[in-house]
Amino acid sequence: MRFCGITQRGGGKEEAYKGRASTSQSYMSDPSSLNRASSPCPCVLVERRMNSLVKWVFILFVLVSFILNIVLICVNSNRATKCSSHRVHPLRGDHDERSLVFADLTHEEYVQVQQYMLNEKDLDISTNQVTKPSQNFLFLINLSLPKKAEALAYLDAKGPKPVREATVVVFYGTKGYIKEYVVGPLPNPTYHRDVTVERYQMELPINARLVTVGEYALLFNFLLTEVFSKLEKLLKESFNVGPEKLNAFEQMPRGVRSGDRKTWVSFFRDMSGMYIHPVGFEVLVNHESVNESEWRVERLLYNGRYFNSTEDLQQEYDEGSVNKIVYKPSPDYGSLKPTNKPLQIGPQQFYAEGKRFSVRNNHVLYLDWSFAFGLSSLTGMRVFDVRFKGERIVYELSVQEAMSVYGSVTPGMIITKFLDSSIGIGRFAHELVRGVDCPYEAAYVDTYRYIDVPVPVRFRNSICVFEHNMGQPLRRHFSDFFHHSYGGMANSALVFRTITAIGNYDYMWDFIFYQSGSIEAKVHATGYISSSYMVHGSRGFGHQVAENVLGNIHTHFINFKVDLDVVGVKNVFQTKDMEFVNVSLPWMPDHYSMVPRLVEKQLKTEKDAALRYDTKTPRYLHVASNKTNRWGHQRSYRLQVYSFAGDHLPENQAEERSMSWARYKVAITKHKDSEQTSSSLYSQNNMWDPAVDFSKYIEDNESIEDEDLVAWVTAGFLHIPHAEDIPNTVTVGNGGGVLLRPHNYFDKDPSIHSADSVYFSPGAEDSCENNRMACLAQDTCSPVLEPFTYHGFGGVMRFEDWN
Repeated sequence: MRFCGITQRGGGKEEAYKGRASTSQSYMSDPSSLNRASSPCPCVLVERRMNSLVKWVFILFVLVSFILNIVLICVNSNRATKCSSHRVHPLRGDHDERSLVFADLTHEEYVQVQQYMLNEKDLDISTNQVTKPSQNFLFLINLSLPKKAEALAYLDAKGPKPVREATVVVFYGTKGYIKEYVVGPLPNPTYHRDVTVERYQMELPINARLVTVGEYALLFNFLLTEVFSKLEKLLKESFNVGPEKLNAFEQMPRGVRSGDRKTWVSFFRDMSGMYIHPVGFEVLVNHESVNESEWRVERLLYNGRYFNSTEDLQQEYDEGSVNKIVYKPSPDYGSLKPTNKPLQIGPQQFYAEGKRFSVRNNHVLYLDWSFAFGLSSLTGMRVFDVRFKGERIVYELSVQEAMSVYGSVTPGMIITKFLDSSIGIGRFAHELVRGVDCPYEAAYVDTYRYIDVPVPVRFRNSICVFEHNMGQPLRRHFSDFFHHSYGGMANSALVFRTITAIGNYDYMWDFIFYQSGSIEAKVHATGYISSSYMVHGSRGFGHQVAENVLGNIHTHFINFKVDLDVVGVKNVFQTKDMEFVNVSLPWMPDHYSMVPRLVEKQLKTEKDAALRYDTKTPRYLHVASNKTNRWGHQRSYRLQVYSFAGDHLPENQAEERSMSWARYKVAITKHKDSEQTSSSLYSQNNMWDPAVDFSKYIEDNESIEDEDLVAWVTAGFLHIPHAEDIPNTVTVGNGGGVLLRPHNYFDKDPSIHSADSVYFSPGAEDSCENNRMACLAQDTCSPVLEPFTYHGFGGVMRFEDWN
C-alpha cells in the first residue's frame, strides 16, 4: 500500500521511469541502434546547440522566479505578520489571591478529605470502588462556601481568612438515612460535623438519594435476568435485538409519594441519538429496598398495553392476543455526522494585539472587570466578588436549578419532572471543543470533581473564557444634519462559559461582562429531545417527528441566584413602570391628552417582592442603594428577565413543593447563610417532602428595607418539539436569562471611557487618532494557533466499567 501511495503522488516520475526503461530495452534488442545514436551529424550538432540554449534559458527563468518568490515572501510577511501573543495595553489591576476562598477543591484536597472520612472508623464507610445500595457510600465531596460576612471582611481586608471546609455526603445504606458533614480545616482536615438537620430541619431518608453507578449496574443486571431473558422471542421478533442491544432511559420522579422508588424504564434502539428511537416497550421496576434481591417487576407496557408480569406478556404474545410490534429497520436519523464533506472553515476570531483578559487560579481580570469563579458539581457555574472599576457589584451570581416537566400518555414521560441539580449540573461539564463550543483561541480551564466516583476526576478544558465581538455596535450615531460626525463602539464583551450534557440535553451556560457595566446570565438548550413511542392519543402531547416517534411537549425552567451588593449590603427593592394619565395642556387648558407617566414603588417585605409568573409584573425591577448619583437618583441595578416559559406546575400538586422557586419570575429575600440554594440534591427523589422548599424562604415575610438582598430569578421556555428538532435541537431561540443593567448607578455610560470607542468627522476618516479601524489594514496579521486536541471522552462513564 505504501508503494501504491508513492506511485500516485509521483505519477510524473513514474512515466519518466517507464520512458527510460523502454529506451534501454530497445538498445539491448538492437545493438546497431546504439551505434547509430552515437554517430555525430550536422543536424545532431544543431540540435545539441539548441538544447544548450534552452537549458540556459530554463536556468535563468528558474533563478529569476526564485528571486521574485523571495521578494514576494518578504513583502507578504511584512503585511501579514504573526499576531502578538502579548498585550499591547497592561491589565487594569492585579490578580487577587483572596479569590481562592471561592475556589473549587483541588485534587489534593479531594484526596485528603476522602482519606480522612474513610479513616474515621466510626463512620463505617465502605472502601469498595462500586458500592451496593445496602452499603455505606461516600457519594459527594464539594466546597463548603464560607459565610458571607466572613468572606466580605476578608475580601475587604477587615478580617481573617475564613476557614476552608468541604461538604461531604454519605449514603448510609446499612442505616437507612443520608448524612451531610462539614469537614475541615483544609488542606489537612481534623474534624467532621454532622450538619444535616441544621441545613434541612429534617433527617434525610435513604430513598431520597439519587441512583448511583453501583445501583445502575444492579438495575441493568436485574432487567437482564428478570425481563430480557424471559422475553427473548418478543425482543427478537419485535425489535430484532438481544437484550444487550436496547438502551434504557428512566422516568423521574420514581413514584407518586414519599418513600417510593418505583421507576418506569423506557427502552430505545442502540443507535445514534438513542433518545429519539423509542421501541414501544417500558418496564416498572420496584427497587425501594436497599437489598437488590427484593426488587421486582410491577408492570410492563408493550405497544400501548399494560401487563402485570413478564409471564403475562409472554403468554399473550405467544397466543397472538396482543397487537404485535413488527420489526422494521430504522434509518439513522439521529446521527450528527455531516451529510456533506466540509469544504472550508467558517469565520474565526483571534486577538490581533494579544488577549485583553487574564485568568489566574480562579480569578479573572478583563478591562474594568474582575471576578472569582467556581463550578459546583451540583448546581454548576458560579462567580463571586464581581467588581467593576474596583467596586463590588455582585457578591454571587450562580446557576441554581434546571427543571423540565413533560407531557405524555405513556408512563415513561407522563409524570416525568426532571430536577437536574439532583443529578448534578456541574457534574456533567465535559471538555469543550475548541473552535465549536468556544472560539479557537479562548482560554480553557480544567476542573476536578468528586461525585459518585472512587477518586477525584479531572475534566480538562471544561470552562472557557474569551472576549467576543457580539456582532453589533454597543452604541453609535451618525450625524447627518448638524456637526457632521460618526461616533460608535464595537460591542466587545467577556464571555465565561461551560456546557453541561445532562442525559439527552446540553445546556450552554454563559455569564457575559459588558463594557457598559452590565452583566448577563443566560442559558441555551441543545442536544436531543426526549421522545416516546406513539400510541393512541399521543398527538395531544406533542408532534410526530419520525416514524412512530412523538416529540413530547415539555417546559424548561432555569433558576439563577443573584446576590447584588449595590454600593454595599444595605439595599432596597424598587419597581418602575408607566401609566397613561389624562393631562390638561398648559397652553390649552380645555384640551386634554393621554400622556405616559413614570410610576415608582418600593416593596418592603419578601411576600410583596415575590413576583409570580401568572401575574402582571412591573417592567423595571431594581435592587437599589440609598446612595445617589450626581443627579440625585438612587444608584441601582436593574433585573431585566427575558423568558418564554410555559406554565408552572399547579401548586395543588404534591411534587410542586420541590420546585416552588418556579412560581416566581423574580423573588427577593433577605440574605441568610442558611438559605444558600433554591433546590437540593434530594429534591428529585423525594419531591413530596423536599429537603429545600423555596417557598418557605418567603413565608416568614421578613423586611427587605435596607437589608442585604438576594434576587432569585427564573427564566426558561416552552418547548413543543417539531420536525426540525431532528436530529438535534438548535440553540437559536431556545433559552432565557437575565440582564443586570446599571440604572442611575453611574453619572453617565462608563463605556465612553473605553479605548474601543471610534470617532471621526469629515476630512479625518483615515486618521488613527480616535479610530483604530483606520489603521487595521496596516496592522493585519495572522494568528498563531495551538494544535487541536480533545480529551473529553476520558471522563465518560461506560457500562462495561460498572461490572
